Amino acid sequence: MAPVTLAEAKKNTTDHIDLQVIDEFRKSSFLLDSLTFDDAVNPAGGGATLTYTYTRLATERPAAFREYNTEYEDAAATRERVSVDLSPLGGSYSVDRVLGNLGPAASNEVAFQTSQVIKSTRAFFSDQVINGERTGTGDAATGFDGLNSALSGSSTEYRPDRVTDWSTFASDVDARQALDAIDEWLGLMDDTPGAIMGNGKTIARLRSMARAAGYYSRTEDAFGRTVENYAGVPFRDLGAKAGSNDPVVEVGARTVDGAEATNVSDLYAVRFGLDGFHAVTTAGGSIVRQWAPDFSTSGAVKRGEVELGPVAVVLKQTRAASVFRNIKVAA
Repeated sequence: MAPVTLAEAKKNTTDHIDLQVIDEFRKSSFLLDSLTFDDAVNPAGGGATLTYTYTRLATERPAAFREYNTEYEDAAATRERVSVDLSPLGGSYSVDRVLGNLGPAASNEVAFQTSQVIKSTRAFFSDQVINGERTGTGDAATGFDGLNSALSGSSTEYRPDRVTDWSTFASDVDARQALDAIDEWLGLMDDTPGAIMGNGKTIARLRSMARAAGYYSRTEDAFGRTVENYAGVPFRDLGAKAGSNDPVVEVGARTVDGAEATNVSDLYAVRFGLDGFHAVTTAGGSIVRQWAPDFSTSGAVKRGEVELGPVAVVLKQTRAASVFRNIKVAA
C-alpha cells in the first residue's frame, strides 16, 4: 500500500458519512491534514503486531579537508532503533432515539455529538504529538512518545539551559533582533520546516516579530482559511487540550540552569515527510471511521462512535524536528 494523507483517504471513501468525518478532521486539525500516514503495519495476529520499528538518524557525520599524505579522521553518523505501538483513539456517545431524530440533520443530537467527539479527538491527538508518553507494556500498551520526549537532550533542542525573554519588546529593533534566535533555531534542522507550532502566547510574539521585520505573510489553505507564515513557514497555535482550557504547549514555571523561571514555554518545528516526521497506521485499514447510532432496531438508547487509527507518529531523523525551549512570554 502507498502512504496516504487524509486528503487521499477521502478519495477512497464511498460512505458519505465517513467522508464528512474525514473532512471535519482535516478542517479542525492542520496536523492531521499535513501528516502523511505510512500504512505499513500489518495487524495480523489479533492485534499483537501493532508495532512499527524503525531506525532514527540521531546525528550526522561531518566532512573535512584532508592534507596530502594524511588520512581522514574517522567519524560516523549515529543511529538508534526506535519502536512505536499503534493505538486507536476517539470516543463514543449514547443518544435516545427520540432526540436522535429531532431538528435538522446538520444540527440534531447525533451530528452534535459526532462533532464533539471529532473536536476532542483532534485536540487529544495534538496533545499526544507534543506531550505523549507510551504507557503500559505488551498488549496493554497505549499511546506513543511525543516530540517533547523525542527531542529532549537531542542536537535540535535549542537553549535548554537559558531563558529567552519575549515578554516585552522596547522597540521594533528588539523584535527584529529576536528573530535572529528563531533563524538560528530553525537552522538546526536539516531543511525548511513545514510548520512552527506553539500556544497562543508564543505564536502572538512570533507574529509581532515577523511583522516588525517584514517576514510576515498570509496564505489560504485548501478550505479557504487564512494561514499565517514567518518567512514562508506556517505557524500554528495548537490550541487547548481535550476537555480543558490548558494549552497543548504549556506555559508555566520550571527550573532553568538551577533557577526558577516563570511564564515560560516552548516552540516546536517539524519537517513533514516519510524521511522526517510522519504518522503510521495499519495496512489496508481506514484511518478514520465512524459508527452512527442504529435506530432501526429495538432499544431506546443507541451508541455512536468515532475513531482515528490505530495510529502513532514517527520522527525518522532527529534533525527533522526541533524545539526552542524556555521562552518567557509574560512578566
